[in-house]
Amino acid sequence: MTGFRCAVASRARGDALAGTASTVRSYLLVEHAGPWGADALRDARLPDGLGEHLRAEAARHRVRVLLVRRPGRRAAGGRVRVFAARAAGPRSWTETVALDRLEDVRGLDLAALGAGRSLGLEVHEAPVLAVCTHGRHDACCAELGRPAARALADSAHSDAVWEVSHIGGDRFAGNLVVLGRGLYYGGLDPDSALAVADATASGAVLLDHLRGRSDLPMAAQVADIALRREHGRTGLDDVRAVSVHGDGDLTTARFEVEGVSLRDVVVRRVAGAATHRLTCSAVRDSAIPRHEVLEVRDVTDAAG
Repeated sequence: MTGFRCAVASRARGDALAGTASTVRSYLLVEHAGPWGADALRDARLPDGLGEHLRAEAARHRVRVLLVRRPGRRAAGGRVRVFAARAAGPRSWTETVALDRLEDVRGLDLAALGAGRSLGLEVHEAPVLAVCTHGRHDACCAELGRPAARALADSAHSDAVWEVSHIGGDRFAGNLVVLGRGLYYGGLDPDSALAVADATASGAVLLDHLRGRSDLPMAAQVADIALRREHGRTGLDDVRAVSVHGDGDLTTARFEVEGVSLRDVVVRRVAGAATHRLTCSAVRDSAIPRHEVLEVRDVTDAAG
């Protein structure tokens, strides 16, 4: 059991990265140097009741609360850095504040954040590069995430990088989320993590490691990446979601493609036949659903 590594098994199977980003629009990142334990909000040494409060508020208002730290568990300073982010394509935003005490996180309005409203904090224009290194949750996240985080910390992108608690998709470690855009990347090593950071700084995405954008359902993430590949579009806003409609296992997503106009992409979700251990600590096997692009249509009538 202890020798099994889910990321190694996933790469050997050739699991598809596209369409595997968690579906999240609102994020709250709270600085905590650790240790985080297996479940960060439950097991980290937070002030009494704060973890339970954040867990309840996050569930109520659909906010993903994550703990962050500078690489190497070093604290950023005497105050507690907090980021609030909303993933919404071109309308994405990030705000930040340095709190005097960790307990002061209670005063943040998660209802507003969950609804996509500003918390009135300082606007943070630069991207946040959040690398999952949560080894107590999954060994692969530490073994593959920490080298990527260290490489970024030793680069020109050092101000942007934070280690982050569990973000989902352990088998795709090393994992990185770019906020506020909600861009999930997987299968990273130090070199590819630096390539992601360079692409982000230039306003682009790196398709080879892109899992998807978290403000879209998984099927629409697949459609977005398929269109980018077909038309060679890597700019952040070269492909813009217009609408997403689901009907059972079928999803039709409409996008504006820079220089191409409107495209409809029909994607089918297919249940996995075989089962596998999907995390290092899994006690049972699970199926892996996949997505197939069935059709890409030129939309000549935008009202159609």
